[in-house]
Amino acid sequence: MVSAATGALLVPRTPVGQLRLTLLLGCYAMLGLGLIATLLVLAMVYGRLVHHEVPTGATVPTVWIGLGALGQSVTALGALASVASGALPAPYARGTAVLALLGGIVVWGFAMLWLALAAGLTVRTIRVGLPFAPTWWSFIFPVGACVTATGTLATRTGSAPLGWTTAVLYTAVVLAWLAVAGRSLRHATRHVRRPARQVVD
Repeated sequence: MVSAATGALLVPRTPVGQLRLTLLLGCYAMLGLGLIATLLVLAMVYGRLVHHEVPTGATVPTVWIGLGALGQSVTALGALASVASGALPAPYARGTAVLALLGGIVVWGFAMLWLALAAGLTVRTIRVGLPFAPTWWSFIFPVGACVTATGTLATRTGSAPLGWTTAVLYTAVVLAWLAVAGRSLRHATRHVRRPARQVVD
């Protein structure tokens, strides 16, 4: 899905014709592949959360990763729709805009559900103790992907609530980045081994 979103930036720079069309369609194919794979994995994760013990400790932040894939798919839909008119005939180009809005809203709604699930699980774990680990970086990209996804939908619709939500999520990802970066730096400085003193005879 990241390839699909970044590939959209290359579409206008690709020569008009079959090459540009192939790139656009390839990006949509990668988006579909990534989204279906994400839904399958999230279904397995949800099934495990329901039927088995919930994750604890340093593994909890990894539950957020699925949120990043959902948000990135919405961003990719918007990016591809913005460049589709240069590669597809008019009816289909307009269809990509409809898909970016309606499909994007549907996936975004599921992303918000997963955000609530992950946040609830994280708060529950914090209350009993959430030890620092490199998995804390799993908080950053998923929320960042939700920022771009929500911003894309806000721009397409002109919706003020989506604009406010974008600002709230952006503030959250900045605060999370500062917190995780600070803890990572403190953890690194505590565990850096000083070179052993050389004994001079």
